[in-house]
Amino acid sequence: MSGSAARERQPSPEPRSPLTTTSAPTTSAPTTSASGTSPETPTTVADVVGALLAELGVGHAFGVVGSGNFHVTNALRAHGVPFTAARHEGGAATMADAYARTAGGVAVLTLHQGCGLTNALTGITEAAKSRTPLLVLAADTAGAAVRSNFRIDQDALVASVGAVAERVHSAASTVADVRRAYATCRGLRRTVVLSLPLDVQEQPCESAAAAFTPLPPARPDAGAAAELACLLDWAARPVFVAGRGARGAGPELAALADTCGALLATSAVANGLFTGHDWSLGISGGFATDLAAELITDADLVVAWGASLTMWTTRHGALLGDGATVVQVDDTPEALGAQRPVDLAVLGDVRTTALDVTALVRGGPGHRTDDVRARIAAEGRWAQVPVPDGVPGRIDPRTLSTALDALLPAERTLAVDSGNFMGYPSAYLAVPDAAGFCFTQGFQSIGLGLATAIGAALARPDRVPVAALGDGGFLMGISELETAVRLGIGLLVVVYDDAGYGAEFHHFDDADHATVRFPDADLAAIAAGYGCDAVTVRSVDDLAAVTTWLAGPRDRPMLVDAKVRADEPSWWLAEAFRGH
Repeated sequence: MSGSAARERQPSPEPRSPLTTTSAPTTSAPTTSASGTSPETPTTVADVVGALLAELGVGHAFGVVGSGNFHVTNALRAHGVPFTAARHEGGAATMADAYARTAGGVAVLTLHQGCGLTNALTGITEAAKSRTPLLVLAADTAGAAVRSNFRIDQDALVASVGAVAERVHSAASTVADVRRAYATCRGLRRTVVLSLPLDVQEQPCESAAAAFTPLPPARPDAGAAAELACLLDWAARPVFVAGRGARGAGPELAALADTCGALLATSAVANGLFTGHDWSLGISGGFATDLAAELITDADLVVAWGASLTMWTTRHGALLGDGATVVQVDDTPEALGAQRPVDLAVLGDVRTTALDVTALVRGGPGHRTDDVRARIAAEGRWAQVPVPDGVPGRIDPRTLSTALDALLPAERTLAVDSGNFMGYPSAYLAVPDAAGFCFTQGFQSIGLGLATAIGAALARPDRVPVAALGDGGFLMGISELETAVRLGIGLLVVVYDDAGYGAEFHHFDDADHATVRFPDADLAAIAAGYGCDAVTVRSVDDLAAVTTWLAGPRDRPMLVDAKVRADEPSWWLAEAFRGH
């Protein structure tokens, strides 16, 4: 039952179920199963919505089930869509967001009307800001239920956070309404909330075919592609910065960079896109190494591929040298030049544009000299920078992250929450590719990391999932620890525990910190109570327990309560607070 519903003083005419439907825990691949019943011919709008979305190919559904979304959720399950029951709607929303990002398809979130939607709103906002193809099925009060305590203006609420508000209007329009919502979600990469009024859900309805034909990738204007090729031919020090819009185009961008001698970097959300490439600088922006910042700033041509050049990626513009020509390639017109002026805006799909430009460039040495190669090998990762002496009884977060990177298998999926700690796992823990890094930070909310890791783990059960959290974010989202235990997910939860909200007590260093510091808590004992393996870590030697857990069977989560030093901020934090 939603916390909002649980506090109702008057009986609700549309009571929520106090329980969520769950699948049996697994001890092998951490996936949930769909209903074992055979799908029947759809008879109501709720049935048809579930059947249509299954036919369209949605990958996975998440939610907390109440009376309003009970039937549509079971319709999804009956037609073969796996469903994961979360413990809070906010957790369900973030799981669905992370699943869609990691799997590369459309995920579904199902919600009760009113408070179910408001509980999920932070996760929906994050998805909307990040252009995640997430389809939210939100029950809504019946048209005549004007006095329902669940009644809110759902469409206005959804629009206010940047998602697209749609609804099923009637039985006659159901097929068209679902097709339209799905096409917007998948075709335009938008988060869509499809409201399902209770009286409409119950109406008799007949289904129909629901095929979706995606639009072909947007090809750039020939003149713009030729102009970009010319700039690459003349550039002496070109750098590519790839963002979320470049995921899936890594090989094509690397091939073009090899032709014209460009160095490669990514925004934080595209971390891993160029893993293993000799000329990769890693992340551009706040998490960048000193070498990456130096070489990007020194570039005479910066090409942003599907990257919006935010203040985070450019360090408030400081990484774009005064004499640099800036080019932005994106398939969304409103993204071009939205964050900062660009010298050339190319409207087109990243992969298609890269192929077209590759066919035109003549090539050159670019930025790739023996000296630069040697420096990347010697200084290209934060783990190569010496760590200062530690504090007795507390482990340095750099030491912790470096040790974990060495312990973990290369095939991993890393999810990072927000907070003072977040630079350490993002910069020190390598990932195998862009699908190995899930960064739900478009809205900068703390508390999303654990649910992010669960959603990503379900999308890639072949990899070891790692949730990197602060103690504040972990305790905010702790209800979903039960979900990870129930599903038998072999999830490594690493809590960078400084007993407080580190970003605040480091930023406001001359203020009273009573509101942002807390007594040290035994988080390992709390996690053990949920059914996890757990260990408190104060030194590298304590990580031996992680080695044992990694050896198997890994049929439950492992929590590392790492008591990290709290006497200095992350290197990126002072830069980050300039944007507030």
